[in-house]
Amino acid sequence: MKPFRNRLTLIMMILIGLSMLGAGLAMANVFKSSHIELQEENMVREIRLIQATMEFPPLTKEQAVSYYTEKSMQFETLAGARVTFIQKDGTVIGDSESDPTSMDNHAEREEMLQAEIEGVGRTIRYSSTLGEDMIYVAIPVEQGSFDGYIRLAMSLSEVDESVRQGWVVMGWGLVVLFIIAAFVSYRVAASLTSPLEKITSVARRITRQDFDARVQLNRKDEIGQLSLAINAMADSLQTQLKTIRDNEDLLQSVLNNMTGGIVMFSNDGTIALVNRAAEEMLGVKADYVTGKSYRELRQHYELTKLIEEGLEHRTNFREERSLYFPVESIVRLDGVTMMQDDGSYRGMLFLLQDVTDIRRLEGMRSEFVANVSHELKTPLAAVKGFAETLLGGVEDEKTSRSFLQIIYDESERLNRLIRDILELSKIESKRIATEYSPIHLSTFFESLIEFMKPAADKKQISLLTQVPEELFMEGDEDKLRQIFTNLLSNAINYTQEGGRVQLIVREKQVKEHGDTVEFIVQDSGIGIPKKDLPRIFERFYRVNKSRSRSSGGTGLGLSIVKHLVDLHHGSIKVESELGLGSSFIIELPLLQEND
Repeated sequence: MKPFRNRLTLIMMILIGLSMLGAGLAMANVFKSSHIELQEENMVREIRLIQATMEFPPLTKEQAVSYYTEKSMQFETLAGARVTFIQKDGTVIGDSESDPTSMDNHAEREEMLQAEIEGVGRTIRYSSTLGEDMIYVAIPVEQGSFDGYIRLAMSLSEVDESVRQGWVVMGWGLVVLFIIAAFVSYRVAASLTSPLEKITSVARRITRQDFDARVQLNRKDEIGQLSLAINAMADSLQTQLKTIRDNEDLLQSVLNNMTGGIVMFSNDGTIALVNRAAEEMLGVKADYVTGKSYRELRQHYELTKLIEEGLEHRTNFREERSLYFPVESIVRLDGVTMMQDDGSYRGMLFLLQDVTDIRRLEGMRSEFVANVSHELKTPLAAVKGFAETLLGGVEDEKTSRSFLQIIYDESERLNRLIRDILELSKIESKRIATEYSPIHLSTFFESLIEFMKPAADKKQISLLTQVPEELFMEGDEDKLRQIFTNLLSNAINYTQEGGRVQLIVREKQVKEHGDTVEFIVQDSGIGIPKKDLPRIFERFYRVNKSRSRSSGGTGLGLSIVKHLVDLHHGSIKVESELGLGSSFIIELPLLQEND
């Protein structure tokens, strides 16, 4: 059912429903009022009957209360209503529901006052004694020794129950009538709106670029002619736009898949085009900036100045600029003027190429060469200096041996440095193969600790391990040995005599990435300053250069460890406090995935 037809049907049903509801409310009020009036008339007749059939003998006050209470109970059974005898002064001397002596004076009750004036008193009010709404009817009676009123009271619940039953009947009638009205309304609305709804639906589909939509109507009137015109328009649009859409898809595919950014400006500085790569480089959304001034890129101050100069001078150029949003990067910009076929100026096209990684690699290469040169120069200078001294002649044999030992140590250091550089080069160039196999960690670390024990004993350092006996993992045993040899050697080298080095291994369960094994190498050594923690895995970075050289370090050990951990698809982090020691925490997968 279409929207317009729905609205028309709904309006008709609402009007019918409101009419029926109004009529029902009026009928319910009339029914309730007439029922109450009929009930009151019946109660008047009941009081007259009680007056005619009852004796009113002279009695004392105590006798009167007992007598009239008994009579009120008898008549309540016959009349089906509460019966009350009230004296002229309002004193209750008999009631079928309550103790008369505990009841209030009734002289000011509405039904009493009305009965005194009109002969019959009628009212509906809440009874505090019985806790519900009641119909009260009172008639003044002066007969025998009795001068007062006889009052009947009946609950409104019976009337309300009758009204509720009436509402149930009327409700079902309303439901039936609504169903009939809905059916009739639907048929009427359908005959009026169905053709227009079909045409409207097709027109809306065409506006949403659904050019296959057609109006299916076989009519000869004006509506039929309108449907034919809509179909002809759709045919024409479909033919013309198919070519445009194909060309746009091809151009958009090229733009979106380019690794370089493209930003095009019209001759007035309005942004005409931004591709996906440019969005990522500049931290903007094409939908937001397209059609707006180049000044919308104001967060890139140097870039906007360059764009402004290009639009002003209308010349090609090539520059590099640093961008700081959304991330810090270096971008090469090629500005190209765009000219139309008639030679008029159309705008500028900017090609953006992110050269951050290239410049960073160039810097790393220069820094690496400088560091290697420096690191090689130091032991070579020592070897050369002491060799020259020996060649010059040293008579003392002890001094000669000392110089030779220094030459030997420096050559060993030079050998380790060259070996680490070659190892790191192979790892970084991905020329190192990994051979995964099951490793029993307890056995693996027993042999490794045995190898490290002489160095620890030399400094009286305690080597402690906590490795589960049953724990196996998959990994490259040689590379794991290289990782932990480096870490344990560093821990021993940077721990004072009498200190402690501990290795803890435990299995962890990680729901997202599968089970892992955590390795913790703790020492009680000198610790690492907080400012140096982010850089300790860099090549040739040393916290204390003099201490590192004296301990025989090359400055490449932790960098190699970081790369080997990455090869095992793991992670490494360090926690340290100056003077209290350090903890290197490695997390590796229990099982390696095939690359």
